[in-house]
Amino acid sequence: MRYAVRHQTHYTYANPIDLGFHVLRLTPLDGAGQKIVTQQLTIDPEPDEFVAFIDHFGNAMHHVAVETTHVLFSVTLDAVVDVARAGPAGMGPAWETIRDAMRADGFPDKPAIDEFVFASPLAALDDDATDYAGQSFVPGRPVVEALIDLTGRINRDFSYTPNVTSVSTSVAEIFATRHGVCQDFSHLMIAGLRGLGLPARYVSGYILTHPPAGGAERQGGDASHAWVSAWCGDELGWVEFDPTNDLIVENEHVVVAYGRDFSDVTPLRGVILGGGSHVLNVGVQVTSLPT
Repeated sequence: MRYAVRHQTHYTYANPIDLGFHVLRLTPLDGAGQKIVTQQLTIDPEPDEFVAFIDHFGNAMHHVAVETTHVLFSVTLDAVVDVARAGPAGMGPAWETIRDAMRADGFPDKPAIDEFVFASPLAALDDDATDYAGQSFVPGRPVVEALIDLTGRINRDFSYTPNVTSVSTSVAEIFATRHGVCQDFSHLMIAGLRGLGLPARYVSGYILTHPPAGGAERQGGDASHAWVSAWCGDELGWVEFDPTNDLIVENEHVVVAYGRDFSDVTPLRGVILGGGSHVLNVGVQVTSLPT
């Protein structure tokens, strides 16, 4: 599948900004079952400094410095991405096999796996989340089968409700209220998996805004989307699940970044001198293209 992605971010400030320093994680990954055909970042005002680099998790990042006075800061990503991603080739080993491998010092030669079994700032270990996940991980159950079950249960038991949570909402609050958005459901699922001793990553990206004719409408397509990547053993590797839409991730998703939780993959963050209050507008559009 080939997709055109447009992600627009506009800040309007009440007072002039004298200096602005920003870090962007907006450009899709080249890899992870996808290939960038074209991409462009358009920034207004034109930055005085623009530096690209790769972060600890392998994500593409850009550092932007605007040193001229401005009252508007705007970033637009335009990209064309080919996605060819298959689901897991099997159900994998019993989930305890992976848990026990992690307990036996994990994979010391693979830090990119075992670092995701520990709690992180926005996916803290929580007894309720662990017990909830544990209902899907009965003894001897294949890990992918258990993950599919957990993904579906979160989709059924929690209501997609925009504007009732924030980036700092805790896993405990999400579990108590049973409301939230894709970021919240991903943090809940990750916390539950880590509580069981299983490595899980937070994935930031985009999902097809409007499915093909006759397809189910997807939640979370009007902004940056989030889902979960779980380690399913050496044979299957990382397999991705979207609890917001009850999906195994295949060809409707475009990956931008991986991290421990949202704090590692924030699309745009930074510091400014001046500005006062501000208004933020964000829009995402993902559309299918002929190949």
